[in-house]
Amino acid sequence: PRHKCGNQKSCPQNYFAFKIVSGAANVVGPSICFEDLVLMSNVKNNIGRGLNIALVNGTTGQLLKTDSFDMYSG
Repeated sequence: PRHKCGNQKSCPQNYFAFKIVSGAANVVGPSICFEDLVLMSNVKNNIGRGLNIALVNGTTGQLLKTDSFDMYSG
């Protein structure tokens, strides 16, 4: 069976499914999936160099904001 975000197991009831994948230099970009919805990825063109952050409401699961913090440039 297929599980949300391509995880190996389903999450228990009242838990959110998510998957965070780190990038590999500038070859493969990072991605963030939450409840089977890709929030950030190369395809969506909303990732940046450094830390990529998705702010999600912990009660409703609603995406509030995405952004990146460039650790290299300071």
